[in-house]
Amino acid sequence: MYQQFDSPLPLSLYVHIPWCVRKCPYCDFNSHEAKNDIPEAQYLDALLLDLQQDLPRVWGRRLQSIFIGGGTPSLFSAEGIDRLLSGIRALLPFMGDIEITMEANPGTAEAQKFKGFREAGVNRLSIGVQSFAEVQLQALGRIHGEVEARRAIEWARAAGFDNFNIDLMHGLPGQTVAQAMRDLEIAVAMQPTHISWYQLTIEPNTRFAFDPPVLPEDDVLADIQEQGHQFLHAHGFPRYEVSAYASAARRSQHNLNYWQFGDYLGIGAGAHGKITDMQAQKVYRTHKHRHPKAYLKGEGFVAGEEPIGAEDMPFEFFMNALRLVDGVPAAFYPQRTGLRLEPLQPLIRELRQQQLLHDDADTLAPTELGMRYLNSVLQKFLPDSLKQHGVRNIIPIQAG
Repeated sequence: MYQQFDSPLPLSLYVHIPWCVRKCPYCDFNSHEAKNDIPEAQYLDALLLDLQQDLPRVWGRRLQSIFIGGGTPSLFSAEGIDRLLSGIRALLPFMGDIEITMEANPGTAEAQKFKGFREAGVNRLSIGVQSFAEVQLQALGRIHGEVEARRAIEWARAAGFDNFNIDLMHGLPGQTVAQAMRDLEIAVAMQPTHISWYQLTIEPNTRFAFDPPVLPEDDVLADIQEQGHQFLHAHGFPRYEVSAYASAARRSQHNLNYWQFGDYLGIGAGAHGKITDMQAQKVYRTHKHRHPKAYLKGEGFVAGEEPIGAEDMPFEFFMNALRLVDGVPAAFYPQRTGLRLEPLQPLIRELRQQQLLHDDADTLAPTELGMRYLNSVLQKFLPDSLKQHGVRNIIPIQAG
């Protein structure tokens, strides 16, 4: 037997709705401008059939979280989201405290829709504000302004959402430290339960890649990050992941499951999944057909499925786990990869001696220095780098 897993891993579900009003110039997600009417009913049919076809690998398991992302999921009707969640519930049992998050764009927000989403069972919103500054929003190609952003947040609260995230970016074209801090000050004043705050990066095959904007200099970026971290922490939003800030009680359960190397199904056009097949004793990465037209044909939703090889597993695990400020229990490595940690101990000791990982045998966690140089730390877990460190036999846990 290749690997041995003692018990099923926590299970989440990602649902991708690929349409948006306008493709942003920085966006490299699988999103498509809705030039005509969105085939909502047909797509909902496809999503539920997609999930049904994924069920054999997760029989008997309960969902701890659902995340409806995009695209702009809030383009769908409240009735459509109600039908989606009812259909999912009929196929997979929910944990009693399941977290159900939906992304919402302030430019497509409607007060009545938000009430409908809440009544449908969505209990957490992630509002894609990006910035409260008109000049930055225009540079990002967003369809909303500061007024719409503030209004969407107020509507979310009025609709009964007592758990919501404000999504912000920094390092925006022409942005100063003062402008970045103003965004955070407004966000904190709006009293969300969670703030995502991440740096704009220029991704390949985006409009910004072909026509790059002028971004802040490195020293300005460093000042933005340092002052931003301090400000958020001082106002009750400690950093718990590379770009996520919240109290311990309000951390994103869905994203925590990703970072802790739990399992998740992905349904929808271009959706990715990671599933531990208890019967086959292997971990698989899956992805669905990317283009909505191909996906809607419904002739088989899976475009690809690959087992994660033992040589790639360390990087896959640490790429997620070391994003967390507190890291993960060391026991998670064998429990969630099926591999022994012992072959990696010389490298882990070296990283601890370099003060890149905390010196705690029970935890795998980056130090503040390790978080700053996270990419360099992660490169050491790539297969070729492991071989250079003398790690040549990644030993599976055998059935006992």
